[in-house]
Amino acid sequence: MSFRELAEARRTHKEFGPDPVPRETLLELLDVARFAPTHHMTQPWRFRVLGPEALDALKEAAGEKESGKLDRAPTLVVASAALSGDLVQDEEDVCAAAAAIELVLLAATEAGLASYWRTPGVLRTRQGREALGIPRGERVLGLLHFGPPAREPAPREREAAESYVEFLP
Repeated sequence: MSFRELAEARRTHKEFGPDPVPRETLLELLDVARFAPTHHMTQPWRFRVLGPEALDALKEAAGEKESGKLDRAPTLVVASAALSGDLVQDEEDVCAAAAAIELVLLAATEAGLASYWRTPGVLRTRQGREALGIPRGERVLGLLHFGPPAREPAPREREAAESYVEFLP
């Protein structure tokens, strides 16, 4: 599969099969993150794989209304960026972590896994961060859902490059 075909195949899944992603497979997926571009080689990305206790703590912090969405996928990974406090470097590091996340999502697609990148509100709260031990100085970029696909979502139409590319003189 070419890179373009892989990028085209990546979809946001909201329905997953019940089987968790094996630890070895997760490590292979997350290992791809190290190839993301990173300014000054800071490698700011952090990934926390939620076990049952961590998931229970996050659900408690989320409350009844939001906790149901945390059961969508059998494997959840919190992705964040470790920040330095320097505004310019932090901006670079958030972008690097987002690029690392996309590489991980593409690796999951290549492995035949379903994925979903979302940021539930609970991860923007003190209680949610404390439930997962996320220290001050890290910016949460999302909760990554992984698992076998329950069904293949339909592709969504995307704007052609001409709609967002400008060639300057």
